[in-house]
Amino acid sequence: MNRYLSFAYGVACYGLFFAVFVYLIGFLNDVGVPKSVNSGLPGPVATALFVDIGLITLFGIQHSVMARPAFKRWLTQFVPHVIERSSYVLATNVVLILTYLFWEPLPGEVWQIREPMLSTALFMLAAFGWLIVLISTFLTNHFDLFGLRQVWLNLLRRNYSAVAFKEHLFYRWVRHPMMLGLFIALWATPEMTVSHLLFSVGMSIYIVVGVHFEEAGLKKELGKPYQDYVARTGRFLPF
Repeated sequence: MNRYLSFAYGVACYGLFFAVFVYLIGFLNDVGVPKSVNSGLPGPVATALFVDIGLITLFGIQHSVMARPAFKRWLTQFVPHVIERSSYVLATNVVLILTYLFWEPLPGEVWQIREPMLSTALFMLAAFGWLIVLISTFLTNHFDLFGLRQVWLNLLRRNYSAVAFKEHLFYRWVRHPMMLGLFIALWATPEMTVSHLLFSVGMSIYIVVGVHFEEAGLKKELGKPYQDYVARTGRFLPF
């Protein structure tokens, strides 16, 4: 692929992801979006569970399988290596958009906090969770993580080199601060509906399972340095 086309493709995938990510915040919190996790009239519960669990499972499979080295080797037989990460981002966009479009609401409410100060505090806590996610992407390398660095270096005809991991800020105590931020964002809400609960439970299960396989791969790939890092840090909490 022409390096200009590769760059345009990478920028487009990143731009779409930014919009999809912002929509996710509104989707989960039922704020400022045409369709949220609670939108619509509940239909048959069995149908809704089948559809919603299927969508969460699809996200988990896509996000985990495409991150595995074996899949990356297979994919780069068909697409240039320089846009492999951007293609991963694009696939994530597609799966999340499908989730937004086809999510089926469920009837019922788990809790609702009406006290204004506590309700506001929970909204602020959720916002803090999203902020942790965003900051964590920059503590590694935001533009490498989302494929922009790869296509930019290719545009400049420079060789790509992997970003060295450094234990900045959150990473000094927690191995997966992005996932910690997501946990907070998923669960900190003054109104927990059954639909929200299903989404939060499903995504939380995916995070735990996905991190398990990711760490197993890192231990195999990096060996003792990563094992030492594991020994002195928490997976999601700093203990």
